[in-house]
Amino acid sequence: MSPVVPDAELLYLDLLAGVKALLRPETKLVGITSGGAWLVERLQKDLGLPGAPGVISSAMHRDDFARRGLSASAQTSLPFDVNGTDVLLLDDVLYTGRTIRAVLNELFDFGRPACVRLAVLVDRGGRELPVAADFAAARLTLPDTQLLALARADDGAFSLKVEENK
Repeated sequence: MSPVVPDAELLYLDLLAGVKALLRPETKLVGITSGGAWLVERLQKDLGLPGAPGVISSAMHRDDFARRGLSASAQTSLPFDVNGTDVLLLDDVLYTGRTIRAVLNELFDFGRPACVRLAVLVDRGGRELPVAADFAAARLTLPDTQLLALARADDGAFSLKVEENK
């Protein structure tokens, strides 16, 4: 039986409100490729924040790099000085915590932020590392045999889909 997948556009509105509550005057948004990068692009615009948001890739610091290799998704671009910055990481789905660990390593390659927080569209549980989001628009439990993925249509609309893990 397939789980009921929440409406990603409605979750985005909850995420927008949650991120707004977490913002400080010095906060910089950084999206994790690829779903988090899509979210941060839209959040930056909808919140009326100046400049471009950051995008960060976990590819170079993954503990499964030898198996996965480099992703075709965007590479890290941080258009601000990381040192002393309040960074709010954004991702679509929080699962094992391994992507967040890899992203933190990548972020610290660029400097030492004052604070790093995490907001996600969906927390699906199943943690393998002690990682928790400061804000999650939804919590959803799925079996390990399934993946939850954010998709973006040509018009920018978000949707979530469940796929069988291969």
